[in-house]
Amino acid sequence: MTSNNATHSPLYAKLLAETAKIGWTELERFFARGMLLRVARDIDLVSVAEAIASDDTTQVAQWLSSGLVERVQAETAADLAARDPDLWAVVVSPWVCVQERN
Repeated sequence: MTSNNATHSPLYAKLLAETAKIGWTELERFFARGMLLRVARDIDLVSVAEAIASDDTTQVAQWLSSGLVERVQAETAADLAARDPDLWAVVVSPWVCVQERN
């Protein structure tokens, strides 16, 4: 995981330490509650979590409007359940940010 920042904030380091590989079955309950955010592969999962945690509404709004971050929809959930790919997740209450890895 890389970021544009040469040095990371303490919050970034904390979130990075809390990021873990996870299976779809463990994420289904968060999807059911509408709390699961999908992060596109081409942006840093931890940077997204950091922006959400620090209430950087401008940056989060840009990602949302460009589709780089989105609430997981039923079609995406069905695809993830069928394929069960490698996923990484980090919790930024009430959200769980998830990203598929190659």
